Amino acid sequence: MSGGRVWLFDLDNTLHDAGAWVFAQMNDTMQDYVVDTLGVTPAEADALREKYWRRYGSTMLGLVRHHDVSPAHFLHETHRFPGLEQRVTGHRHDLAAIARLRGRRIVLTNAPRAYAMRVLGALGIVQLFDQVLSIEDMRMFGDWRPKPDTRMLRHVAARLGVHPSRCVLVEDSLDNVLAARRVGMQPVWMQRFARRGAHAGPRVRRWTAHPSGVRIVKSLRNLG
Repeated sequence: MSGGRVWLFDLDNTLHDAGAWVFAQMNDTMQDYVVDTLGVTPAEADALREKYWRRYGSTMLGLVRHHDVSPAHFLHETHRFPGLEQRVTGHRHDLAAIARLRGRRIVLTNAPRAYAMRVLGALGIVQLFDQVLSIEDMRMFGDWRPKPDTRMLRHVAARLGVHPSRCVLVEDSLDNVLAARRVGMQPVWMQRFARRGAHAGPRVRRWTAHPSGVRIVKSLRNLG
């Protein structure tokens, strides 16, 4: 394995303010998809989404495992977002700070590649990253293993040719940050966008936590 630092950046609520518009749209499109595909009520759809998100870290994974849903169809239908490019917002100082980081810079997101590329393009930062690893890249031995799966995180490090200790995972999700810590990566909990979003709901109490070994930042300018 080679040396050198590898920066792994989450996308939503890490590189841009997904809570401002995207997450509300995603909630609607996922609910509609579950209602239409499974023939359940909106309330039942929300309960299933919550159940699968808590159990698997992904609504899609539960639908694939228990309802034989096509992953490609699910991702396409739930991430179309007309007008996305006009609504994506980031923080210019944060984005400028990414360019100053030494080492490889990679996006690691549970979102589909097409959506990720649209967001990065709208932010004007595609050129800052050496690679984009999306949900389509998170399959191991035929199984989907999105974040926070620790096996996938180890596999990502091996794929990049570095020891996990050389990887810095920058995330808004505490679950994903703690998974990175478990595999020996350097975890950074980015709180700028996520802690003020309405979607945080009852998890707002998490923002007072200070997990051991986890660096907390409210701006990507603090990463250097």
